[in-house]
Amino acid sequence: MELHMVTWNVATAEPPADVSSLLQLDVQAAADLYVIGLQEVNATPVRFISDLMVEDSWSHALMDTLALRGFITSVRMQGLLLLVFAKQIHVPYIRKIQTTYTRTGIFGYWGNKGGVSVRFSFYGHMVCFLNCHLAAHMNYALERVDELEYILEAQDFDLSDTTNILDHKVVFCFGDLNFRIADHGLHFIRSSINSGRLNLLWSRDQLTMMKMKEPFLQEFEEGQLNFKPTYKFDRNSETYDSSGKKRKPAWTDRILWRIKPKAPAPEDDDDDERASASADDDLDEYPLLVTQDKYTSDMSYGVSDHKPVIATFSLELRKCFDTPLVYISPLGVWSADQDAHLTYTVQEDFMSSTWDWIGLYRAGFKSASDYEAFVWVRGDELPEINEVIQVRASEDEIPLLGGEYVLGYYSTNMQSIVGLTAKFQVREPPLRYLCPS
Repeated sequence: MELHMVTWNVATAEPPADVSSLLQLDVQAAADLYVIGLQEVNATPVRFISDLMVEDSWSHALMDTLALRGFITSVRMQGLLLLVFAKQIHVPYIRKIQTTYTRTGIFGYWGNKGGVSVRFSFYGHMVCFLNCHLAAHMNYALERVDELEYILEAQDFDLSDTTNILDHKVVFCFGDLNFRIADHGLHFIRSSINSGRLNLLWSRDQLTMMKMKEPFLQEFEEGQLNFKPTYKFDRNSETYDSSGKKRKPAWTDRILWRIKPKAPAPEDDDDDERASASADDDLDEYPLLVTQDKYTSDMSYGVSDHKPVIATFSLELRKCFDTPLVYISPLGVWSADQDAHLTYTVQEDFMSSTWDWIGLYRAGFKSASDYEAFVWVRGDELPEINEVIQVRASEDEIPLLGGEYVLGYYSTNMQSIVGLTAKFQVREPPLRYLCPS
């Protein structure tokens, strides 16, 4: 499994015309999961309310780009923006989705500073993604550590075995963490960058320094900082701050990950800092190995005073299950000139509901609510395991435009699609049906 992650403080800017390079769709095969965390998305109170009802421009740009490649969104949050995309083949195995947020910005609007997170079960492995924006300015390193620790402790979820963020098997913590380069002067920092001697700056990176003092930070891993500091730039350029303030460059934008340690956590004798394996209290029959393949920035984007940071990971996991909760199948011909039929079968006991529904989606749909039509599941009684149930879709509900479609079973209680068909054709009705005499 391939995971592609992006963090970017967009400084209230609108998205560029093309985000393909950000997602590296032009240079590598499409990943299985995409997770994008943005900070400083324009989110005044009025904008925030409207964003609840209408996609913001960043979500729209990313959803359109990835949907064209057969991806859909799992969750979208505002202010601090956290987007998760998955290949459609994985959608029925992404379950127990929950989101939450913690505000830390003093006198700030929601999303000014703090963290937003999404957690879910991926083939039975509990993973959590936390997008943070921490306190700014050179002298607030301790405050940043306190804020991050507070976010990790304050956010909680419904499931008893993963109540807190750090209960999850894998946690990815990323965002504008705002740590600066201490002690060195502006001239030394810039000359080190220009000469390619980034290693001269690593020891005075505040996050690196804080990891030596804070046990909870020591549980997080990070790739080597072999890319230029991503803050602060003149907009639409690759020139560091040339204003009167001349802020010192810094690696403010970071992507960290943590594998849940055994209790008590043993000392890590592994010299390989790029790969780590999960370990629970038992022997862990279903291990998860995380290997970072790339950790870099993209200097070509100039709409913000930050540059985006990109990380790619290989996830080697043993699937706890590989059968969807519900099997769905279209029956016969689907066309707007006649009623259509489908069958569904619950293959495993779960919290099904008579409020569940089955959506008809265009291939490459964006989200669970992006259906062309839907039908309710059988409403008089809950299904038995392996019972084949047939449902009719009225011809009035079938779209006139033919093409490739899929059917998806949406679980109201799990708030996710738990069954998905392969692509099938919906035929355009005969011309006489569209233009009756």
